[in-house]
Amino acid sequence: MIHKIDPELNIVKLITDKEIEDHQNFFEQCAKDCRQLGQKLVFMLVDKLDLNLNKDFPLNTFNELKREERQIGKVAEWKYFVHGFHCGFQNIITGQYIEVPLVFGLEFGDLDPYFFVKFIRSSPDYHPLPIPSLKNMLTG
Repeated sequence: MIHKIDPELNIVKLITDKEIEDHQNFFEQCAKDCRQLGQKLVFMLVDKLDLNLNKDFPLNTFNELKREERQIGKVAEWKYFVHGFHCGFQNIITGQYIEVPLVFGLEFGDLDPYFFVKFIRSSPDYHPLPIPSLKNMLTG
């Protein structure tokens, strides 16, 4: 038996421009929090693993972990997973999730829309979510 799944592309508007404008302060604070937490976690990981951080291109530093089979682990109350151009962190207590980009020098606040929504939805400090349509975006 052969299973075949045909590729499918769905485009759906998940949040309106008005919702974004009405909640601009909320989104700006989320972006600031995401950047600050991402930076904190990267430096915690660098310290814990005693890495020499390449400040111009941090991905080079973290690629070393892949070669040494240390790309998955734990730092404080966070699980980490280095993959692609990011390092994903998930808090083992709260479930909060953040993807930190490793390709923009020491700028760890570049926002990918998918991961930014996942960060917002998983951050306990933002609940209850002020935007009804945001509650329905992404599951988990």
